[in-house]
Amino acid sequence: MSTVSTATPSTAPTPVAASGETTAVLVAADRALLIHPTLPGHRSDRTVLVRGAGCRVWDSDGRGYLDGSAVLGLSQVGHGRRELAEAASAQMSTLDCFHTWGTITNDRAVELARRLVALAPTGLDHVYFTSGGAEGNEIALRMARFVHHRNGEPNRTWVLARRLGYHGIGYGSGSVSGFPLYHEGFGPKMPHVHHLSPPHPYQYNRYTGTDVTGFCLRELATVIERIGGDRIAAMIGEPVMSGGGAVVPPPDYWPRMAELLRSHGILLIFDEVVSAFGRTGRWFATEHFGMAPDILVTAKGITSGYVPHGAVLTTSEVADALCRDRGFPVGFTYTGHPTACAVALANLDLIEREHLLANAVDTGAHLATRLRDCIDLPVVGDVRGLGMMLAVELVADKDSRDPLPGGTGHIADALRTDAGILLRTNAHALLINPPLVLTRAEADELADGIHAVLSRARPDGSLVRA
Repeated sequence: MSTVSTATPSTAPTPVAASGETTAVLVAADRALLIHPTLPGHRSDRTVLVRGAGCRVWDSDGRGYLDGSAVLGLSQVGHGRRELAEAASAQMSTLDCFHTWGTITNDRAVELARRLVALAPTGLDHVYFTSGGAEGNEIALRMARFVHHRNGEPNRTWVLARRLGYHGIGYGSGSVSGFPLYHEGFGPKMPHVHHLSPPHPYQYNRYTGTDVTGFCLRELATVIERIGGDRIAAMIGEPVMSGGGAVVPPPDYWPRMAELLRSHGILLIFDEVVSAFGRTGRWFATEHFGMAPDILVTAKGITSGYVPHGAVLTTSEVADALCRDRGFPVGFTYTGHPTACAVALANLDLIEREHLLANAVDTGAHLATRLRDCIDLPVVGDVRGLGMMLAVELVADKDSRDPLPGGTGHIADALRTDAGILLRTNAHALLINPPLVLTRAEADELADGIHAVLSRARPDGSLVRA
């Protein structure tokens, strides 16, 4: 039985910007000063958020919104949790920050490492701290190549990734991300990267038949033979694809892929930046597949986004290779930051105490059932997901399964302006990753709002006026 505390008052006071400035002043300053990710140059509108509590946020005009994407899939315990603010304050008053280079460490980093190893799948027993997901994937890629270098195989430099996989926007992490958007216009990407087909049952069984795993295995075997197994360092992938649209692979996909990779000495990196810490109803999504990778990357939900933090977990075999001789020669200023570690520990306490993994399963299943009411709408091709990682795939035609010509951004705009729902989208799907404290009533509100907007969507990508 789940026990959820949303920290949302029954009546919310009208929010006020911290500076006391009006919305118009803040919007003008934003337009003049800030560079926003993914914002088309012609857009002048802004939504200025100033307050959050539970699954809701409020803007500078006092309008409330249901946060249907947990910011960017990270706010496990919801907004406005005083427990996390108090944990940060207490730690800042004790030891605010320090590095963990060389022989220096701190008690909170040690405590969090012990906690993570206890929660992680068996075999992942060493921890390297980072400040976020892209940073973690950069480190994982470096680790993979460096392990082979240390083990006398310096020619193992190739990295296998997947189309529709998202791993961040750093140089290496952006290169292995499988979206052309992150490659075009940025010069040569990191060399020796090959992208494979994702195990996307809804889209790819048109070409592969029902045996999606078999198709992906044959493709992987062909690529290994072409490149040479002794030249490949690692394969990186999300256990459940987040940015690609909550793509859940067949149950045998990861165990069989891992077996083939390991038969060639190729390391497996799991990107659990979004899926870890309860998002799929388990501490780690890898648990759904009964196996573990060699390197596992986390971030986002480790602190519910209250402070930037992340952790890369490895096996003893990987750690031994990294740490011998002169040690692993790569470190960040904030690796093992004591305040970030203290907030992470308090966040994990909340996830456990409030049984949020169980709520992700129970309320996530209810939300998924309600979202499936959309499947008969002309623009909805598929509803899928695991726990509270869900997606609604939008199509121009149910037979061809082609995406809407105008993309999904206009639908996200309508959800915000007409239904008071904040959702993230990709080119072909609504990404639904609410805070794990979501209640059934809020799940119904979210599903009803999505259905109301999608019922106005036309196959040409336009919306019927509300």
